[in-house]
Amino acid sequence: MLDFKELALEQEKVIINWRRDLHRIPEVGHDLPETAKYIAARLEEMGVGVQRNVGGHGVVGLIRGRTAGKIIALRSDMDGLPLEEETNLPFTSEHKGCMHACGHDAHMAMTLGAARILQEKRNQLQGQIKLIFQPAEEGPGGAKPMIEAGVLKHPTVDAILGLHIGSIFPELGNGQVGVCYGPAMACLDSFKIVVKGKGGHGAMPNATVDPVTISAEIILGLQTLISRELKPSRPGVITIGKIQGGTAYNIIPEKVELHGTARFIHEEERQRLSCRLGELSRQIAQAMRGDCEVRYNYGYPPLENSPTFTKFFAGIASSLLGPENVIEISEPTMGGEDMAYFLQHVPGTFFFLGGGKVQEGRIYPHHHPKFDVDESVLWRGAALLAATATCWLKENS
Repeated sequence: MLDFKELALEQEKVIINWRRDLHRIPEVGHDLPETAKYIAARLEEMGVGVQRNVGGHGVVGLIRGRTAGKIIALRSDMDGLPLEEETNLPFTSEHKGCMHACGHDAHMAMTLGAARILQEKRNQLQGQIKLIFQPAEEGPGGAKPMIEAGVLKHPTVDAILGLHIGSIFPELGNGQVGVCYGPAMACLDSFKIVVKGKGGHGAMPNATVDPVTISAEIILGLQTLISRELKPSRPGVITIGKIQGGTAYNIIPEKVELHGTARFIHEEERQRLSCRLGELSRQIAQAMRGDCEVRYNYGYPPLENSPTFTKFFAGIASSLLGPENVIEISEPTMGGEDMAYFLQHVPGTFFFLGGGKVQEGRIYPHHHPKFDVDESVLWRGAALLAATATCWLKENS
Protein backbone atom coordinates (compact mmCIF):
# COMPACT_ATOMS: atom_id res chain seq x y z
CA MET A 1 0.00 0.00 0.00
CA LEU A 2 2.90 2.35 0.74
CA ASP A 3 4.03 2.01 -2.88
CA PHE A 4 0.67 3.20 -4.24
CA LYS A 5 0.55 6.07 -1.79
CA GLU A 6 4.03 7.24 -2.79
CA LEU A 7 3.33 6.92 -6.52
CA ALA A 8 0.10 8.91 -6.18
CA LEU A 9 1.76 11.64 -4.11
CA GLU A 10 4.59 11.90 -6.65
CA GLN A 11 2.11 12.88 -9.34
CA GLU A 12 -0.22 14.97 -7.18
CA LYS A 13 0.60 18.18 -9.08
CA VAL A 14 -0.02 16.47 -12.41
CA ILE A 15 -3.42 15.20 -11.24
CA ILE A 16 -4.36 18.68 -10.02
CA ASN A 17 -3.27 20.23 -13.34
CA TRP A 18 -5.34 17.67 -15.26
CA ARG A 19 -8.34 18.56 -13.11
CA ARG A 20 -7.84 22.27 -13.79
CA ASP A 21 -7.44 21.73 -17.53
CA LEU A 22 -10.68 19.75 -17.61
CA HIS A 23 -12.44 22.31 -15.40
CA ARG A 24 -11.79 24.93 -18.09
CA ILE A 25 -13.56 22.98 -20.84
CA PRO A 26 -16.85 21.65 -19.40
CA GLU A 27 -19.31 20.16 -21.86
CA VAL A 28 -22.84 18.89 -21.33
CA GLY A 29 -24.62 15.61 -22.02
CA HIS A 30 -23.40 13.42 -24.85
CA ASP A 31 -21.68 16.24 -26.75
CA LEU A 32 -18.18 16.14 -25.26
CA PRO A 33 -15.70 16.47 -28.17
CA GLU A 34 -13.05 18.55 -26.36
CA THR A 35 -13.23 16.51 -23.16
CA ALA A 36 -13.02 13.18 -24.99
CA LYS A 37 -10.10 14.45 -27.07
CA TYR A 38 -8.25 15.57 -23.93
CA ILE A 39 -8.76 12.24 -22.14
CA ALA A 40 -7.71 10.20 -25.17
CA ALA A 41 -4.58 12.33 -25.63
CA ARG A 42 -3.48 11.89 -22.02
CA LEU A 43 -3.99 8.11 -22.19
CA GLU A 44 -2.03 7.87 -25.43
CA GLU A 45 0.81 9.87 -23.89
CA MET A 46 1.00 7.15 -21.23
CA GLY A 47 1.11 4.45 -23.89
CA VAL A 48 -2.38 3.17 -23.12
CA GLY A 49 -4.40 1.76 -26.01
CA VAL A 50 -7.46 3.93 -26.66
CA GLN A 51 -10.84 3.36 -28.26
CA ARG A 52 -12.86 6.48 -29.09
CA ASN A 53 -16.55 7.15 -29.74
CA VAL A 54 -17.88 4.23 -27.71
CA GLY A 55 -21.61 4.74 -27.33
CA GLY A 56 -21.18 8.38 -28.40
CA HIS A 57 -18.20 10.35 -27.09
CA GLY A 58 -17.19 7.64 -24.63
CA VAL A 59 -13.48 6.89 -24.33
CA VAL A 60 -12.10 3.48 -23.34
CA GLY A 61 -8.51 2.65 -22.44
CA LEU A 62 -7.02 -0.80 -21.92
CA ILE A 63 -3.95 -1.54 -19.80
CA ARG A 64 -2.56 -5.02 -20.45
CA GLY A 65 -0.75 -6.72 -17.60
CA ARG A 66 2.20 -9.11 -17.75
CA THR A 67 -0.06 -12.15 -17.73
CA ALA A 68 -3.56 -12.89 -18.92
CA GLY A 69 -6.28 -13.04 -16.32
CA LYS A 70 -9.38 -11.27 -15.05
CA ILE A 71 -10.41 -7.79 -16.13
CA ILE A 72 -11.42 -4.97 -13.81
CA ALA A 73 -12.85 -1.65 -15.02
CA LEU A 74 -12.39 1.82 -13.56
CA ARG A 75 -15.24 4.13 -14.49
CA SER A 76 -15.29 7.94 -14.57
CA ASP A 77 -18.03 10.29 -15.75
CA MET A 78 -17.01 13.23 -17.97
CA ASP A 79 -19.87 15.70 -18.38
CA GLY A 80 -20.51 19.04 -16.74
CA LEU A 81 -23.70 20.98 -16.05
CA PRO A 82 -25.56 23.83 -17.81
CA LEU A 83 -24.59 26.42 -15.18
CA GLU A 84 -22.81 29.76 -15.34
CA GLU A 85 -19.79 29.43 -13.05
CA GLU A 86 -19.38 31.90 -10.15
CA THR A 87 -16.24 30.57 -8.46
CA ASN A 88 -13.77 33.20 -9.75
CA LEU A 89 -11.13 30.47 -9.91
CA PRO A 90 -8.07 31.23 -12.09
CA PHE A 91 -9.02 28.15 -14.13
CA THR A 92 -12.73 28.97 -14.36
CA SER A 93 -14.88 27.61 -17.19
CA GLU A 94 -14.11 28.95 -20.65
CA HIS A 95 -17.45 27.68 -21.98
CA LYS A 96 -20.25 30.14 -21.26
CA GLY A 97 -23.21 28.54 -19.53
CA CYS A 98 -21.33 25.33 -18.74
CA MET A 99 -19.55 24.31 -15.53
CA HIS A 100 -18.07 21.31 -13.78
CA ALA A 101 -20.30 21.72 -10.72
CA CYS A 102 -20.42 18.10 -9.58
CA GLY A 103 -16.77 17.03 -9.48
CA HIS A 104 -16.58 15.07 -12.73
CA ASP A 105 -13.43 17.00 -13.64
CA ALA A 106 -11.86 15.59 -10.46
CA HIS A 107 -13.15 12.08 -11.26
CA MET A 108 -11.44 12.16 -14.64
CA ALA A 109 -8.20 13.49 -13.19
CA MET A 110 -8.11 10.84 -10.46
CA THR A 111 -8.82 8.07 -12.97
CA LEU A 112 -6.07 9.38 -15.23
CA GLY A 113 -3.77 9.39 -12.19
CA ALA A 114 -4.66 5.77 -11.49
CA ALA A 115 -4.09 4.91 -15.15
CA ARG A 116 -0.61 6.41 -15.04
CA ILE A 117 0.31 4.39 -11.94
CA LEU A 118 -1.10 1.20 -13.43
CA GLN A 119 0.61 1.70 -16.77
CA GLU A 120 3.92 2.16 -14.97
CA LYS A 121 3.28 -1.07 -13.02
CA ARG A 122 1.82 -3.03 -15.95
CA ASN A 123 4.61 -5.62 -15.91
CA GLN A 124 3.49 -6.55 -12.39
CA LEU A 125 -0.22 -6.81 -13.21
CA GLN A 126 -1.91 -10.19 -13.47
CA GLY A 127 -4.75 -9.36 -15.84
CA GLN A 128 -6.08 -6.27 -17.59
CA ILE A 129 -7.63 -2.96 -16.59
CA LYS A 130 -10.28 -1.26 -18.67
CA LEU A 131 -10.66 2.51 -18.23
CA ILE A 132 -14.21 3.74 -18.96
CA PHE A 133 -14.72 7.49 -19.44
CA GLN A 134 -18.46 8.00 -19.79
CA PRO A 135 -20.52 10.97 -21.06
CA ALA A 136 -23.96 12.19 -19.99
CA GLU A 137 -24.12 11.04 -16.36
CA GLU A 138 -26.07 14.20 -15.51
CA GLY A 139 -28.53 13.22 -18.21
CA PRO A 140 -29.84 11.74 -20.37
CA GLY A 141 -27.46 8.93 -19.39
CA GLY A 142 -24.28 7.62 -20.97
CA ALA A 143 -23.68 4.31 -19.20
CA LYS A 144 -26.45 2.41 -20.98
CA PRO A 145 -25.37 3.44 -24.52
CA MET A 146 -21.78 2.44 -23.72
CA ILE A 147 -22.94 -0.94 -22.40
CA GLU A 148 -25.05 -1.44 -25.52
CA ALA A 149 -21.97 -0.58 -27.60
CA GLY A 150 -20.11 -3.43 -25.88
CA VAL A 151 -17.93 -1.59 -23.36
CA LEU A 152 -18.22 -4.45 -20.87
CA LYS A 153 -17.17 -6.98 -23.52
CA HIS A 154 -14.21 -7.50 -25.87
CA PRO A 155 -12.62 -8.23 -23.42
CA THR A 156 -15.30 -9.07 -20.86
CA VAL A 157 -15.19 -7.08 -17.61
CA ASP A 158 -15.31 -9.13 -14.39
CA ALA A 159 -15.54 -6.30 -11.80
CA ILE A 160 -15.91 -2.53 -11.77
CA LEU A 161 -15.02 0.37 -9.48
CA GLY A 162 -16.07 4.02 -9.48
CA LEU A 163 -16.16 6.99 -7.12
CA HIS A 164 -17.80 10.33 -6.36
CA ILE A 165 -16.05 13.25 -4.71
CA GLY A 166 -17.58 16.05 -2.67
CA SER A 167 -19.94 16.48 0.26
CA ILE A 168 -22.86 14.20 -0.60
CA PHE A 169 -22.50 12.54 2.80
CA PRO A 170 -21.73 15.13 5.51
CA GLU A 171 -20.39 12.44 7.84
CA LEU A 172 -17.32 12.14 5.61
CA GLY A 173 -14.45 14.47 6.37
CA ASN A 174 -12.21 15.55 3.52
CA GLY A 175 -10.01 12.67 2.48
CA GLN A 176 -12.22 10.08 4.14
CA VAL A 177 -13.84 7.26 2.19
CA GLY A 178 -17.48 6.24 2.44
CA VAL A 179 -18.61 2.71 1.57
CA CYS A 180 -22.07 1.18 1.26
CA TYR A 181 -22.57 -2.59 1.53
CA GLY A 182 -25.53 -2.92 -0.83
CA PRO A 183 -27.98 -0.14 -1.78
CA ALA A 184 -26.20 3.22 -2.03
CA MET A 185 -28.28 5.48 -4.27
CA ALA A 186 -31.88 5.72 -5.46
CA CYS A 187 -33.42 5.32 -8.88
CA LEU A 188 -33.84 8.49 -10.90
CA ASP A 189 -37.36 8.42 -12.36
CA SER A 190 -39.60 11.20 -13.62
CA PHE A 191 -43.26 11.51 -14.45
CA LYS A 192 -45.76 13.85 -16.07
CA ILE A 193 -49.46 13.95 -15.19
CA VAL A 194 -51.83 15.84 -17.47
CA VAL A 195 -55.06 16.54 -15.56
CA LYS A 196 -58.03 17.22 -17.84
CA GLY A 197 -61.20 19.02 -16.86
CA LYS A 198 -63.74 21.40 -18.35
CA GLY A 199 -62.82 25.06 -18.34
CA GLY A 200 -65.03 28.03 -17.62
CA HIS A 201 -65.57 31.18 -15.59
CA GLY A 202 -64.02 31.27 -12.14
CA ALA A 203 -67.24 32.69 -10.72
CA MET A 204 -69.27 29.69 -12.01
CA PRO A 205 -67.29 26.61 -10.89
CA ASN A 206 -70.45 24.46 -10.88
CA ALA A 207 -70.47 24.65 -14.69
CA THR A 208 -66.89 23.38 -14.92
CA VAL A 209 -64.71 20.44 -13.99
CA ASP A 210 -61.79 22.18 -12.30
CA PRO A 211 -58.40 20.55 -13.09
CA VAL A 212 -56.72 22.81 -10.54
CA THR A 213 -58.58 21.35 -7.58
CA ILE A 214 -58.23 17.85 -9.05
CA SER A 215 -54.48 18.46 -9.28
CA ALA A 216 -54.37 19.59 -5.66
CA GLU A 217 -56.02 16.34 -4.56
CA ILE A 218 -53.64 14.28 -6.70
CA ILE A 219 -50.59 16.04 -5.25
CA LEU A 220 -51.77 15.31 -1.70
CA GLY A 221 -52.88 11.79 -2.59
CA LEU A 222 -49.51 10.85 -4.05
CA GLN A 223 -47.86 11.52 -0.71
CA THR A 224 -49.95 8.72 0.81
CA LEU A 225 -48.07 6.29 -1.42
CA ILE A 226 -45.00 7.12 0.65
CA SER A 227 -46.67 7.49 4.05
CA ARG A 228 -49.17 4.62 3.81
CA GLU A 229 -48.03 2.15 1.13
CA LEU A 230 -44.25 2.12 1.66
CA LYS A 231 -42.72 0.33 4.63
CA PRO A 232 -41.46 3.09 6.97
CA SER A 233 -37.97 1.60 7.10
CA ARG A 234 -37.68 1.64 3.28
CA PRO A 235 -36.91 5.09 1.86
CA GLY A 236 -38.85 6.63 -1.00
CA VAL A 237 -39.62 10.10 -2.35
CA ILE A 238 -42.31 11.48 -4.66
CA THR A 239 -41.89 15.17 -5.43
CA ILE A 240 -43.94 17.44 -7.67
CA GLY A 241 -41.50 20.09 -8.81
CA LYS A 242 -43.42 21.83 -11.56
CA ILE A 243 -47.09 22.80 -12.01
CA GLN A 244 -48.39 24.42 -15.20
CA GLY A 245 -51.95 25.52 -15.77
CA GLY A 246 -54.23 28.47 -16.26
CA THR A 247 -54.00 31.81 -18.02
CA ALA A 248 -55.83 34.23 -15.71
CA TYR A 249 -56.95 34.56 -12.10
CA ASN A 250 -60.65 34.25 -12.94
CA ILE A 251 -60.57 31.47 -15.55
CA ILE A 252 -60.75 27.78 -14.75
CA PRO A 253 -58.47 26.08 -17.31
CA GLU A 254 -59.06 23.00 -19.41
CA LYS A 255 -55.99 21.21 -18.12
CA VAL A 256 -53.10 21.30 -15.65
CA GLU A 257 -49.72 19.60 -16.02
CA LEU A 258 -47.81 18.17 -13.07
CA HIS A 259 -44.14 17.22 -13.43
CA GLY A 260 -42.25 15.32 -10.75
CA THR A 261 -39.60 12.85 -9.74
CA ALA A 262 -39.82 9.53 -7.91
CA ARG A 263 -36.91 7.96 -6.02
CA PHE A 264 -36.76 4.47 -4.55
CA ILE A 265 -33.88 2.41 -3.19
CA HIS A 266 -35.38 -1.01 -3.91
CA GLU A 267 -36.42 -2.12 -7.39
CA GLU A 268 -39.49 -4.07 -6.30
CA GLU A 269 -40.97 -0.98 -4.62
CA ARG A 270 -40.05 1.16 -7.61
CA GLN A 271 -42.08 -1.13 -9.87
CA ARG A 272 -45.05 -1.42 -7.52
CA LEU A 273 -45.38 2.25 -6.61
CA SER A 274 -44.79 3.52 -10.13
CA CYS A 275 -47.93 1.55 -11.11
CA ARG A 276 -49.82 2.83 -8.08
CA LEU A 277 -48.88 6.41 -8.96
CA GLY A 278 -50.77 6.09 -12.23
CA GLU A 279 -53.70 4.21 -10.73
CA LEU A 280 -54.22 6.66 -7.88
CA SER A 281 -53.93 9.74 -10.10
CA ARG A 282 -56.49 8.45 -12.58
CA GLN A 283 -58.90 7.32 -9.86
CA ILE A 284 -58.79 10.70 -8.09
CA ALA A 285 -59.37 12.52 -11.38
CA GLN A 286 -62.29 10.28 -12.33
CA ALA A 287 -63.85 10.58 -8.86
CA MET A 288 -63.88 14.35 -9.37
CA ARG A 289 -65.46 14.08 -12.87
CA GLY A 290 -62.21 14.67 -14.71
CA ASP A 291 -59.55 12.55 -16.36
CA CYS A 292 -55.78 12.41 -16.57
CA GLU A 293 -52.90 10.96 -18.55
CA VAL A 294 -49.84 9.66 -16.70
CA ARG A 295 -46.45 9.20 -18.34
CA TYR A 296 -43.89 7.54 -16.09
CA ASN A 297 -40.27 7.53 -17.24
CA TYR A 298 -37.97 4.90 -15.75
CA GLY A 299 -34.57 6.55 -15.50
CA TYR A 300 -31.42 5.28 -13.81
CA PRO A 301 -32.08 2.20 -11.65
CA PRO A 302 -31.19 2.05 -7.95
CA LEU A 303 -27.44 1.74 -7.41
CA GLU A 304 -26.53 -1.38 -5.46
CA ASN A 305 -22.98 -2.34 -4.55
CA SER A 306 -21.69 -5.88 -4.27
CA PRO A 307 -21.18 -6.54 -0.52
CA THR A 308 -18.29 -8.91 -1.28
CA PHE A 309 -16.43 -6.51 -3.54
CA THR A 310 -17.16 -3.60 -1.20
CA LYS A 311 -15.64 -5.53 1.70
CA PHE A 312 -12.54 -6.16 -0.41
CA PHE A 313 -12.31 -2.48 -1.36
CA ALA A 314 -12.79 -1.34 2.25
CA GLY A 315 -9.85 -3.51 3.26
CA ILE A 316 -7.63 -1.89 0.63
CA ALA A 317 -8.80 1.60 1.68
CA SER A 318 -8.13 0.85 5.35
CA SER A 319 -4.60 -0.34 4.57
CA LEU A 320 -3.90 2.67 2.38
CA LEU A 321 -5.50 5.49 4.41
CA GLY A 322 -6.02 3.97 7.87
CA PRO A 323 -9.22 2.32 9.18
CA GLU A 324 -10.27 5.57 10.86
CA ASN A 325 -10.70 7.09 7.38
CA VAL A 326 -13.04 4.42 6.04
CA ILE A 327 -16.64 5.14 7.08
CA GLU A 328 -19.57 2.81 6.54
CA ILE A 329 -22.57 4.74 5.21
CA SER A 330 -25.68 3.23 6.74
CA GLU A 331 -28.32 5.38 4.99
CA PRO A 332 -28.23 5.66 1.19
CA THR A 333 -28.72 8.95 -0.59
CA MET A 334 -31.86 9.56 -2.65
CA GLY A 335 -29.71 11.02 -5.41
CA GLY A 336 -29.25 8.90 -8.53
CA GLU A 337 -26.24 7.81 -10.61
CA ASP A 338 -26.06 5.87 -13.86
CA MET A 339 -23.08 3.91 -12.53
CA ALA A 340 -26.05 1.77 -11.45
CA TYR A 341 -26.31 0.33 -14.97
CA PHE A 342 -22.74 -0.99 -14.82
CA LEU A 343 -23.37 -2.52 -11.41
CA GLN A 344 -26.43 -4.35 -12.77
CA HIS A 345 -24.11 -6.23 -15.14
CA VAL A 346 -20.85 -6.52 -13.20
CA PRO A 347 -20.10 -6.82 -9.47
CA GLY A 348 -18.26 -3.88 -7.98
CA THR A 349 -18.64 -0.83 -5.82
CA PHE A 350 -19.18 2.90 -6.06
CA PHE A 351 -17.46 4.70 -3.19
CA PHE A 352 -17.49 8.27 -1.95
CA LEU A 353 -14.48 10.47 -1.28
CA GLY A 354 -14.98 13.44 1.05
CA GLY A 355 -13.71 16.52 -0.72
CA GLY A 356 -15.91 19.60 -0.41
CA LYS A 357 -14.04 22.91 -0.40
CA VAL A 358 -14.79 25.50 2.28
CA GLN A 359 -15.44 28.92 0.75
CA GLU A 360 -16.82 32.02 2.44
CA GLY A 361 -17.35 29.96 5.59
CA ARG A 362 -19.41 27.23 3.92
CA ILE A 363 -19.20 24.30 1.54
CA TYR A 364 -21.32 24.98 -1.51
CA PRO A 365 -23.31 21.90 -2.54
CA HIS A 366 -23.10 19.95 -5.77
CA HIS A 367 -24.82 21.63 -8.74
CA HIS A 368 -24.21 25.09 -7.27
CA PRO A 369 -22.47 27.78 -9.39
CA LYS A 370 -19.85 28.17 -6.63
CA PHE A 371 -19.18 24.45 -6.13
CA ASP A 372 -15.52 23.48 -5.83
CA VAL A 373 -13.49 20.51 -4.59
CA ASP A 374 -10.58 20.17 -2.19
CA GLU A 375 -7.73 19.33 -4.56
CA SER A 376 -5.55 18.02 -1.73
CA VAL A 377 -7.55 14.77 -1.66
CA LEU A 378 -7.23 13.93 -5.36
CA TRP A 379 -4.12 11.78 -4.92
CA ARG A 380 -6.11 9.60 -2.53
CA GLY A 381 -8.70 8.79 -5.19
CA ALA A 382 -5.98 7.89 -7.70
CA ALA A 383 -4.18 5.69 -5.17
CA LEU A 384 -7.40 3.90 -4.14
CA LEU A 385 -8.37 3.13 -7.74
CA ALA A 386 -4.91 1.88 -8.68
CA ALA A 387 -4.36 -0.17 -5.51
CA THR A 388 -7.77 -1.82 -5.64
CA ALA A 389 -7.43 -2.74 -9.30
CA THR A 390 -3.96 -4.23 -8.77
CA CYS A 391 -4.84 -6.17 -5.64
CA TRP A 392 -8.13 -7.46 -7.02
CA LEU A 393 -6.39 -8.82 -10.11
CA LYS A 394 -3.78 -10.51 -7.96
CA GLU A 395 -6.41 -11.96 -5.64
CA ASN A 396 -8.41 -13.34 -8.58
CA SER A 397 -5.57 -14.52 -10.81
